Amino acid sequence: MAEELSIANGDKNEKYKALIPQLESLTAGEPDLVANLANIAAALKQTFDFFWAGFYFVKGDELVLGPFQGPIACTRIGYGKGVCGTAWKKNEPIIVDDVDTFPGHIACSSAARSEIVLPIRNNGAVAIILDIDSDQYNHFDETDRRNLLEIARLIENLLRHDS
Repeated sequence: MAEELSIANGDKNEKYKALIPQLESLTAGEPDLVANLANIAAALKQTFDFFWAGFYFVKGDELVLGPFQGPIACTRIGYGKGVCGTAWKKNEPIIVDDVDTFPGHIACSSAARSEIVLPIRNNGAVAIILDIDSDQYNHFDETDRRNLLEIARLIENLLRHDS
């Protein structure tokens, strides 16, 4: 079945408000987590033209690359390493306005300039990391954090139903 994404005009908050119900509809009834994450990454990239949007799975003491859209990426990231590993360790979202200023930043691509990373929890523990990169400095703000947290909650609900 082909799916269509309707991208709203307007500011990014309006785009998120149009996107989130579409993600809910797109993932409803689909039991495969990887398929759902692949579509969510594609929808984020298509809606906002992010440089990179994707997921890392917590596996042991590493993050392992999952579904994404964009250029090739780091396959494994250690606990507490880089922005993704730090968000995992702190169990909180991180916005980085200039990735070159982040201590220990892992440059999977030299074209990335700013980043937002959010943990996604399963039974209280971080299970997945949502990572979004921009090729522009200072790209992410509270609007992104608030709306991406809503998308993270949607994924947490998928995990509850997957367990």
